[in-house]
Amino acid sequence: MRAVLRTAAAAATALALLLTGCGGGGGRADGRITIRFQSLAWQKESVDANKQLVKEWNASHPDVRVQYVQGSWDSVHDQLLTSFEGDEAPDVIHDASDDLADFAYGGYLADLRTLLPDRLTADIPQQSWQTSTFDGGVYGVPFLQEPRVLIANTRILKASGVRIPTPARPWSWTEFRRITKELTGKGRYGVAWPLKEPVSATLNLGLSAGGELFHRGADGKVTLAMDEGDLVVPRTIRDQVGTDHSAARTALGMGGGDTLPGLFGGKYAMVPLGFSFRQQVAEQAPKGFEWTVLPAPAGSAGLAQGVSPQTLSVAQDSPHKKEAVEFIDFLLRPANMVRLAKGDWMLPTGRAALADPSLHSPDRGWATGAALAGALRSAPAQSVRGYPEWKDKVATPAFQEYYSGAIDAAELRKRLVQDGNRVLARYQR
Repeated sequence: MRAVLRTAAAAATALALLLTGCGGGGGRADGRITIRFQSLAWQKESVDANKQLVKEWNASHPDVRVQYVQGSWDSVHDQLLTSFEGDEAPDVIHDASDDLADFAYGGYLADLRTLLPDRLTADIPQQSWQTSTFDGGVYGVPFLQEPRVLIANTRILKASGVRIPTPARPWSWTEFRRITKELTGKGRYGVAWPLKEPVSATLNLGLSAGGELFHRGADGKVTLAMDEGDLVVPRTIRDQVGTDHSAARTALGMGGGDTLPGLFGGKYAMVPLGFSFRQQVAEQAPKGFEWTVLPAPAGSAGLAQGVSPQTLSVAQDSPHKKEAVEFIDFLLRPANMVRLAKGDWMLPTGRAALADPSLHSPDRGWATGAALAGALRSAPAQSVRGYPEWKDKVATPAFQEYYSGAIDAAELRKRLVQDGNRVLARYQR
C-alpha cells in the first residue's frame, strides 16, 4: 500500500512540476541552487508580503534562489503527506504547529536545534518554542499567532453603560455572562458563539480558567481528566445559550465569518473571533459601523489562552537544510516579521517584532492584541498523538450536543474522558 501511495504521489508531483515548469529543490551545474518555499498565505496583503520578501531574498542571494509555491490551508496536511511519501516535499514548509506532531514523529521534518541561528532562537519566547517541540526536538519556527478576542459593536456597548474591559482589567467569566444578559434585548443577543468547530476554541479559552484536560505523566504518556476548571468555559456558553438566551443558538453551527452580517446588523452585540478576523471586519463592515476589540474573559489563570502558531519547517529530505534555515532567518528578521504579521493581521512571536510601535496602536485593536501576547500558551492538545481522531470522532460531536442541550455535563465528561482515553491509548502503546 505504501508503495502504491509513493508511486501515485510521485506521479502527481511529477505532473505538478511539469505544469509549473520547475524542478525539486536541487543544485545546478553552475553551483546555484533552488529551494522551494511553500506558503499558505491566502489574504492578498499576506501573499503580497511573502512574495515581496522572496523577491528581496533572490535579489540579494544570486546563488540560492527561492521559488515561491502557493499552498492551501484547506488541504495542507494531506498534500504534505503525499509530498513526503513521494520524496517531493518543499524545502521550506509553512504550516501550523498543531499540524506538525505526526510529521515530526514520522521523521518527515528536520530537527532544527543545531541549524537555527542564536538570534532567532533568543528572539522567540520559550512558550512559543514549546508549540513546535516534540520529543525534545524542534521541528518548526513559530512566527505568527493570534489570540481569541471579542469584537464588539461599539454603539451597543456604550449605550448599555456596561464596564468596558481592558487587558489590565478584563471581565471575569461570571461577569461576562452577566453582561451578555444586559446586552440582550429585543431582536438582539449579547453574544454569538461561532462554534462550527467547537474543540480548539473551547480548549484554548479553557486555559484561562485553569482547564488543561490533557495531562502528561512522568512516563510521557497523556491521559484525559476533566475537573471544574475544564468546565468553566463550556458551562458559560451552554448557560448563555440554553438558560439566559443571551447567546444565539443558531450561531453555534456557524463559522466565524458567518456571524459578521449579524454583528454589522446589530443582531449580536459581540462575537468571539480570532484576532485576524479584524481584517474581514475592516473590509466588510458597512460605512459608519463602529467596532472595538476587547480581551476575552479571564479566569483563575488570568488571560491565559492556548494558541497554535503558524510555523516554518524544513523537510528532512531537503538537500539544502542550511540554506533553507538561512532563508527562514531572513524571512523572520524583526522588520520582516512585522510585515508578515501586518499582512495576516496577526501577532508576531518575536520579541523585537512585537515591540514595533505600529503593533501597539489602538487603531483596529492592535494594542489590545499586543497586550495579550504574553498570556498566550501552547494549545493544550497540539503535541498529543491521537488528538485529531479524538477531536473529530469524540470531542466535536460531544461539545456540539452539550452546547445544544442534548446531553448534560456528566455525559460530556464521560465521552471526552472515557471514550477519549481509549482513543489516545491506541496511539501510545
